[in-house]
Order: sequence, then C-alpha cells, then structure tokens
Amino acid sequence: MRIATFNILHGRSLSDGRVDVDRLAAAVKTLDADVLGLQEVDRDQPRSLGADLTAVAAEAMGAVDSQFVAALSGTPGGTWMAATGDEQPGSASYGIALLSRFPVVSWRVVRLPALRASVPLWSEHTNRPFLARDEPRVAIAAVLEGPDGQLTVCNTHLSFIPGWNSVQLRRLMRSLEGTREPLVLMGDLNMQRRAAARATGLTSVAAAPTFPAPRPTRQLDHVLVRGRLRAASPAEAVQLPLSDHRALAVTCERF
Repeated sequence: MRIATFNILHGRSLSDGRVDVDRLAAAVKTLDADVLGLQEVDRDQPRSLGADLTAVAAEAMGAVDSQFVAALSGTPGGTWMAATGDEQPGSASYGIALLSRFPVVSWRVVRLPALRASVPLWSEHTNRPFLARDEPRVAIAAVLEGPDGQLTVCNTHLSFIPGWNSVQLRRLMRSLEGTREPLVLMGDLNMQRRAAARATGLTSVAAAPTFPAPRPTRQLDHVLVRGRLRAASPAEAVQLPLSDHRALAVTCERF
C-alpha cells in the first residue's frame, strides 16, 4: 500500500505562479498513491480557477472514496472565517483532503484548537520580527477496508507556530484513542521528525527532507504509524512541478 502526503500550495507552481489543474492531475498520477493526504486544498476559489482540487486529484489517482474538509471559509490571506462544516455549496473554501483507492468504512472530522492571539515570530526572509496570525486547523480520519483488513488513516495540517502545533497534535492523538489499528497519521505537521514522533508516540516510517521543494533542508511532512505496519522500502521525497513542498511517499506493509 503506497501512502503519500502532499502540501499542494493550492496547486500553484513556483516556476510560473499559475494554478493549472492538468498539472495537478499529472502530479497526482506521478505519485501513484493508494492513499493520499493533501493539504492547502482549494475549492471554488478564484485563484485556482474555481476548481474543486479534491475532485481533480481523485479522478487522477482513481480514488473510490475521497473527502474534502474546509478549515476556513472565504479567501486565505483575505477575508475568511473558521469553517464549521455547514457552509453553503459553491462557497469558496480552503482546507485538507483525504483520498483512497480502498473503500472507506467511516469518516471522522476533528477540528483542532485555534490560537486566537497574534504571536511574534522571526522572519528568515527579512531578518525582522513580525506578528503572525494562524488559520483554523482541522484533521480528517477514515477507516479503510485495506488489502489486508481495516486500518485507520488520518490527515492533517498543523499550525506553523512553534509549540502550538504540538498542542494541536496532542489534542488530535487524544481524539484518536481507541481507533482501529493499524493507525497511520500523515500530513504537514510543521515540525521536524523527532518532534512529531515525540508528540504522538508513533513511529515514523518516512525520513526525507521535504521543504523547501527546490533544495529541501527540513522534513515538515510526515507519515507515522502505530500497530502492525512498517515501511516496505525507503521513503521518497518527490519533487513535482507545483508547490513549495515535496510530496512524501512510502510503501507500507502489514507484518
């Protein structure tokens, strides 16, 4: 079972600044994942041509089940509000998606605690401090009917604010207590591999730097597991013609 996570930067390419849904579809086909977690996913946003990027990816990979979950409603970087799940069809939204070539038995959405205050952070680009405001964060979990039985897969995109992402991750792990194992947690966790393993108590099965895409020096994207699941081969950080992250893919097997 090939598992992949990819922060798609709403489908935008760093080379030309454009969103091209055909380019996104080709990238997803290249990954050839059986289970795919996407972050920074647009739906009905003008900047991504009003496309449903989850539907584009689902068709490209041949997913039999998929679900998009909005973290915010409105325009990222502009006017927005935290999504509740009750947004009107056709309204612009932004969030995460989980897609599977295996049937999904059940879905669960977990809305993570938001940091309401602005936080001073240091900018590597300007060498000056700035006040950062985080966006709402969400996770989606699914019980899949895999080739060797059922398992749980969860995808999320955590805060970029150090420390708060660990708070969110611990909250997410508490919400997953008692879920069917094996458990796979993947996504852009905005922390390094050792910190992710420490905060979750899970085992990392994918080690490769993923950010920034052209010359990655940090691993912000992860695949972690609990239960009788292991990597069948080394993970790949796949550079694709869109996003500022590389996709992270690993083939796993039961044991």
